[in-house]
Amino acid sequence: MIPALIFALLFVILAVAFLMGKGDRLIAGYNTMSEEQRRQVDIHRLRKLMAVVSVLGAAFCALMPFIPHDIVTELSVTLIFILICIVVVILANTWAKKKQQ
Repeated sequence: MIPALIFALLFVILAVAFLMGKGDRLIAGYNTMSEEQRRQVDIHRLRKLMAVVSVLGAAFCALMPFIPHDIVTELSVTLIFILICIVVVILANTWAKKKQQ
């Protein structure tokens, strides 16, 4: 239970860093983009999205010790986590992009 809470705390710290405008280099993919590609990304929206993802990760880590360990529950939680990941990828590639004029 202690390791799960430690990971949850790390995710909360990461969320706070994103909301403060720090941690851009910790965003996967953004740190390897060229300057031209970075100009096409709305970094403020991307930071907000990553902060939300970090908070969801913190909640997931904090709740994992309390979830029953039967196959149906574990599969349900895994499917929910996969769906959240898909939604985040879609939002990062649509909502967090700057509008082309």
